[in-house]
Amino acid sequence: MEVITINDINDERVELFTKYNEAQLYHYFEPNGGVFIAETPEVIKRALNRGAEPLAFLVEEKAFETEVVRQLFENIDESVKVFIAPLNVINNITGFNLTRGVLAACRRPLLPEPADLLAQSKRVAILEDVMNPTNVGAIFRSAAALGVEAVFLTHPSADPFYRRAARVSMGTVFQVPWTYFVKDSDYIETLHQAGFKVVSMALKENAIPLSAPELKEQEKLAIVFGTESTGIKDDTIAKSDYVTIIPMYNEVDSLNVAAASAVTFWELCSK
Repeated sequence: MEVITINDINDERVELFTKYNEAQLYHYFEPNGGVFIAETPEVIKRALNRGAEPLAFLVEEKAFETEVVRQLFENIDESVKVFIAPLNVINNITGFNLTRGVLAACRRPLLPEPADLLAQSKRVAILEDVMNPTNVGAIFRSAAALGVEAVFLTHPSADPFYRRAARVSMGTVFQVPWTYFVKDSDYIETLHQAGFKVVSMALKENAIPLSAPELKEQEKLAIVFGTESTGIKDDTIAKSDYVTIIPMYNEVDSLNVAAASAVTFWELCSK
C-alpha cells in the first residue's frame, strides 16, 4: 500500500472524505453506483470482510501505529492509498472525533434484487420510511443479533450505509443482507407473492399481542416497522395479514422503533 502524509485537510487527494456529503457520495460513480464512508476499526473490518472494495483510507497518525488499525491493511490492494494526518488536521472534518482514528472510503456494492433476497429468507424486517439513521442502525444491530435473515427498506428510509447508521449498527449493516423495494411499488403484494405473511407493528384496536402463537407459527414472516412520526401507512396496515402490539405497562403506549424492533425480533425471529 502507498502511505501518504498530509498536513492540509483541503488537500484534493482526500476530497472523498472532505468535499462531498453523503447524498453526493451516493451518486459519485453514477450510473455505476457510488461511495460510502465507513468509520471506526470494527465497522471498517466488517465492511471489508463482507467484500467492500476500499478506495482510500484516512488515518490519524497515532492511530496508524495501533495493531487494530494496522490489521485493516493486511489484505488490501497495493493501489489503495492510506493518507495519514495529525489529529489537529483531521479534527477539521466534521464528526471525525467519533471515528476512533480511521475512515475508509469504499465503493458501494450492488444491492440484491428483492425477489432473490426473499427467496432465500423466512424471517425479514421491513422498514417503511424509517428516516432516522440512528434508528436504522440500531434496528440492523438487533436484526443481526436476533435472527432476522434480511432487511428491506422503502426509498424514503435512511441509507444503512450512511456513516451514522453503519456506526450505530456496529457494522452489522454489512452482515445482514438488505435491499430497497422498487420505488412506489406495492411491496405488500411482493411479499405475499413470495409466500410471506405480513405483520404490521401498529397501535390499532384489532391488534393482537406480540406473543400470539399464530405469529410465531408462520413459516415465512415479514415484520413491518413504520416511520418515527406517523407510523405505518393505513394502506399497508389494511393489506397486512396481522397487526400486533407489544403489551405495555404504566400507561406507556409505545416504544421507540429501534427498541420495539429488538423486542419483536426476540419474540418472532429468535430460534
